[in-house]
This record gives sequence, C-alpha cells and structure tokens, in this order.
Amino acid sequence: MDYTNFETGGTFPLPIKAKGDGGLFQVDVNGAMFILQLSRTDVIAREAFRTGEIELALAEAEDILLLLYRIDGIFREGWGDAPLTGHLVAGEQLPTEKSLEDETLHLYFVDSRLNILLALRQASVKNEAGKCQLTGDFWGLVKKHALAAAADPDEYGRDFNRRLGNVYRSYSPEQLAGMAQARLKIFSALPAHSDPGKQ
Repeated sequence: MDYTNFETGGTFPLPIKAKGDGGLFQVDVNGAMFILQLSRTDVIAREAFRTGEIELALAEAEDILLLLYRIDGIFREGWGDAPLTGHLVAGEQLPTEKSLEDETLHLYFVDSRLNILLALRQASVKNEAGKCQLTGDFWGLVKKHALAAAADPDEYGRDFNRRLGNVYRSYSPEQLAGMAQARLKIFSALPAHSDPGKQ
C-alpha cells in the first residue's frame, strides 16, 4: 500500500465497510488495516494515535478473529475489540496470498462524522525490532482468517452475527485479550526523555 495516497486532514480514500464509532479490523487487497473511527476527537487523541504506545492482541472465538486494542492517551482503561468482517469484502477488494506478503499492519484514525483521516501509522510485523514487540504468530492468524473469508465469503459470513453475539455474551474484551493467541505492542514513537542531571 502506498502511503503517498493518504493525506491527514483529507478524506479517507478507502471504503469503510462498517460505519460508526469504534474499531474496525479490515483485510482486503490493500492489506491489513485497523481503523479507529471516533466522532469526538481532539489534538491529544490524534497525537496519542500517531506517536503513543498501542497494544494489540488477536483472539479466536466462534471461528471469528477479533483484534483487541488498547491505546494510551485515547482510552483511559480497558480494551476495545474489532472482529474481522471478512465476509463484507467482495470482488476486486478480496485479499490474496500476494497482497498479504507485505506483513504490515496499517493503522488509521478517522473522524467518523466527516470521514477525515486524522492520523496514520504502520507496524511491520516481519521486522520491526526496537519499534514493536511481538508474541505468537500474529500475521499467521491474520492470513488464516482473511484467506478463508476470501475463499468462501458466504460460508465465512454464515451466522456471523449470531456467532459474534455469542462471543460478546460469553467474554468481555478483557477476557478476550487474556486468551489472545498473539500480541503486538507498538512502542511510543517519541524519544525517551533523558535525565538532565546525568551526563
């Protein structure tokens, strides 16, 4: 995905399959994306998304892959969740083995009222030593579910809302994060403050 096509302050250029406040986990021909949509934002929230620490986790439940997220500076506590809605992707937007070769997770912060891109970031799952901390087969889980949905969207989407409802009735976001099979922590992009008393 070419970041030159994305400009903060401009209209978000990709189709968003689910509107409304909250997180969206979308994998299509453009790659893997976490899109945080909020109707009420401020400068602090934008900077927190762009430069702060972000913790992500992947959990499987009811054959659904859920991305759990925790973002310092935006949410005071707890985890948010975003299920992979692979059955909503269709036609030329379907992901392929080739489109998923680039093991990069793209993160976007979008004003849900105006569809304006407020901030963006990316994390290369393959090689981001010093920038990310990875546990488990994060990208393997993404590929497994994205390609299964692409191979048979109708089957992947069968009873999706019922199964997702079962997940929400059975587990809180904190419980899902606790049973996660993979985690990705994106460290703060801001330099650590040095102690002026030390030389």
